Amino acid sequence: MDNSLALILFIILISLIFDFINGFHDAANSISCVVSTRVLSPRNAVYWAAFFNFVAAFTVGAPVAVTIGTGIVTPNIIDNSLILSALFGAIAWNLITWYVGLPSSSSHALIGGLIGAGIVKGGFHVLVWKGIIKTAAFIILSPTIGFVLGLILMILNLNLTRNFHPAKADRVFRKLQLVSAAIHSLGHGMNDAQKTMGIIAIVLFSSGYLGPRFYIPFWIVLICTFTIALGTMAGGWRIVKTMGTRITKLRPMGGFSAETAAATSLIGATLGGIPVSTTHTITGAIMGVGTTHRLTAVRWGVAGSIVWAWILTIPVSAAISGASYILLRSMF
Repeated sequence: MDNSLALILFIILISLIFDFINGFHDAANSISCVVSTRVLSPRNAVYWAAFFNFVAAFTVGAPVAVTIGTGIVTPNIIDNSLILSALFGAIAWNLITWYVGLPSSSSHALIGGLIGAGIVKGGFHVLVWKGIIKTAAFIILSPTIGFVLGLILMILNLNLTRNFHPAKADRVFRKLQLVSAAIHSLGHGMNDAQKTMGIIAIVLFSSGYLGPRFYIPFWIVLICTFTIALGTMAGGWRIVKTMGTRITKLRPMGGFSAETAAATSLIGATLGGIPVSTTHTITGAIMGVGTTHRLTAVRWGVAGSIVWAWILTIPVSAAISGASYILLRSMF
């Protein structure tokens, strides 16, 4: 095996480690509602979520992967050192935020990593601003859409069940929440696994292994969705606590409303090829559900800490990535 092929295989391995950490870190997004409402035990919830993460491989193709591969940094300047640096930046930020228990965006950490290494290598003109602006806009739009949909669905459900005894409403929504948790995990797998697909595909494309046209081979789709499902099964329990109990208190009706709102937003963004944050979306949806009770039902101090993590994700991961690229360039 020559050195270049060995390096490509090493980068694919690091990409899959990022994919696993993405699932591990974002397990909270898929299971926090269904665990906090006690509809499923944590163990059964991660199995449920992981299964539907993997099912996503057989759904919409890979429009988000194409955006990651070609819509953030000009593809012709991408090399192995740039990809490695981007992955290091994203993985480092994911682990930092996991350690302190903050839900942040693996998607935007990876995008920040690509931006940081890209700027260090080729300057600002190598950035694909159309893709970056579209992605950055959804840092605000995805939680806002999640918030509005969560609020509307919760109000609708409260009105539909206003004559129900509370115990009956709980029984109904405990069953419905199994469906909403499944669809939300499906949306998570659709969008988040595609970020790693795009990275692996661009590495193979830039090395000449995909031929003259950029595309996403199905074997990459399978391996990435399988890996993120494994990560989800490992579970990021620190973040589950923040998402499921510290933002607001959820009952099955609220959990169903939040998960359905987030899933709708995620699947819509995926069909549009937009890499969004499942973390941002479900957090906004949970906050929307919480405000139907009263504004004080949402712990805005915790929400503020989460927002700060969102704001810092791209610049910090870009800085780590840029420093990594300088280090790698000096070594090779």
